[in-house]
Amino acid sequence: MKLRLLILFGLVHSVSFSQDFNETLDNIREAEAKSALNLMIQRSNLNTGNYDLKYHRLELDVDPSIAFISGDITTYFEAKSDMSSITFDLASNMIVSEVLQRGNSLSFTQNGDDELVITLPVTQNTGVLDSLTVTYSGNPISSGFGSFEQTTHNGDPIIWTLSEPYGAKGWWPCKQDLIDKIDSVDVFMTTPQFNASNEEYISVSNGLEQSQVVNGSEKTTHFKHRYPIPAYLIAIAATNYEVYSHTVPNNGNPFDIVNYVYPESLSTAQAGTPVTVDIMTIFTNLFEEYPFANEKYGHAQFGWGGGMEHTTVSFMGNFSRNLIAHELAHQWFGNKITCGSWKDIWLNEGFATYLSGITIEQLDGNNAFTTWKQQRNNSITAAPNGAVYLSDIDTTNVSRIFNGRLSYNKGAMVLHMLRKKLGDNNFFQALQDYLATPSHAYDYAKTEEFITIVETSTGEDLTEFFSDWLYNQGYPSYTLTWSQPIATEVSITLDQSQSDASVSFFEAPVPIRLIGTLGEELDLVLDHTTNQETFTETVSFEIQDIIFDPESDLISANNDVLSTEEFEIGSELFVFPNPTSNVLYIEKPERLAISEINVYNTLGQLISTSNWQQTLTTSSWSSGLFFIQFQTNEGVITKSVLKK
Repeated sequence: MKLRLLILFGLVHSVSFSQDFNETLDNIREAEAKSALNLMIQRSNLNTGNYDLKYHRLELDVDPSIAFISGDITTYFEAKSDMSSITFDLASNMIVSEVLQRGNSLSFTQNGDDELVITLPVTQNTGVLDSLTVTYSGNPISSGFGSFEQTTHNGDPIIWTLSEPYGAKGWWPCKQDLIDKIDSVDVFMTTPQFNASNEEYISVSNGLEQSQVVNGSEKTTHFKHRYPIPAYLIAIAATNYEVYSHTVPNNGNPFDIVNYVYPESLSTAQAGTPVTVDIMTIFTNLFEEYPFANEKYGHAQFGWGGGMEHTTVSFMGNFSRNLIAHELAHQWFGNKITCGSWKDIWLNEGFATYLSGITIEQLDGNNAFTTWKQQRNNSITAAPNGAVYLSDIDTTNVSRIFNGRLSYNKGAMVLHMLRKKLGDNNFFQALQDYLATPSHAYDYAKTEEFITIVETSTGEDLTEFFSDWLYNQGYPSYTLTWSQPIATEVSITLDQSQSDASVSFFEAPVPIRLIGTLGEELDLVLDHTTNQETFTETVSFEIQDIIFDPESDLISANNDVLSTEEFEIGSELFVFPNPTSNVLYIEKPERLAISEINVYNTLGQLISTSNWQQTLTTSSWSSGLFFIQFQTNEGVITKSVLKK
């Protein structure tokens, strides 16, 4: 008991980081879900499918104090089929005044489908590269979660964008198609040089700042980005930012982390952002060099409490460590390689969530990481069903796509279980191979492609693993019974039940910890391949107890550990029917006296308590798994029951 209390104390001591993580994750998930709501309404435009984007030059005029934008967008594109016109996505309230091609005006129309349709002077043949420039202006109407916002902070004006997933067309003519990343972009932002308080306006965008040129009362800032990027990850912001940098050593090839923060937030930000260098080093050492190291990484403060992983510059509502880690993780998993469909959203969100957990492991130690995993598992097992990989029907439901329990937490823990199954060396090598695969690097990947890469890298057949944990639903519950027939040997039997019928048996390595009567410890991993499997292990001490999954490495819940004597007592107590609908019957031997019956849900919350009775009414229980704890004259007996 003392040992368990010490373990509990350690978990409570480290819980603050995980609570902060949960709050951060909720904010991130909420914003991504709100942004995606727009996607359900506006799919990729099939009329933009006949050309391949090569380059954009965005020459933009904005004043942070006015909700308005004007500019010239030059686009280079290659015909995928013979084309006599070209279509861009652009909100119908934005006004195009001119389209030029090599100095010649082209005719165009705008329609109610948010399309800009431009008539080409001659047919552009397949494979031919050409370009044109669109001049436009207007007051953008925000869609998604702030595609273009003009607001204030501390009384000072600011303009910022957040286009995920299809808000870019709200403020510039573009092609909103995830499968056609733009090869490179230049962004020129012209703003007033100073605000009304004579504080200098600072502009932010993707890539590396090239220059600031003052022309009278205006200033033009040029950013160059030379990596493939989809329209939704292009972003701009401008206000009276304070700017400071951290340098990432990057194994002798240093680059800067540039922070753009509000003056009133400067001291808070300067206290929070230095850890970005440590997190960057962790991810670089585990996976590969930061994918955009030739340019920069950065943070730009904006008017929302969460964050958005714009390529090379994450827009941040605060500078908490967990938010920094999550958005930085997306630069590898989400920006360099993007999920190929909404079914594969875990390739973005499960990975970013797990890398935030790895940050806790690396910076806070194993106890804090164990708490983090325990809380992920509590979330996952709060309901008996649900798969990580989405069905076609699931993709029509925004809350299902951005489900924190499944896409984020279970996706993260599936990665952790894969790590425990493969071992650290093989796991991290497989992820390195995934990031380096030429057909996916700076492009897109789907789940089956990720699995193929991991199997090829490790030589492992992972069909059963991913079938159980990714494509199917639920989780296992275990009863472990043990005895020590001789001083040097322990016999362990594992019995498993499943919370959802889609999986008949979860194959998994099961970690346990043997505790000796004199405080000895021995960690074992049982390769559980069949139900009611018995393992015989050699020991050098007398066993007092066994702790099941001591570091929360396994998605499971409602697990029991019993000595053979305890198991024999429990085997004489029956509860039925199981699963149950309205009533549960209890059958026991006459010698067994039951003084109290307590019912708990999977979160450990007490649902009901009563004295001995032969039946329990279950009609008011919610669907899912419950723990029934019997206080008896021969010890405590726990039974699990599934409510239909």
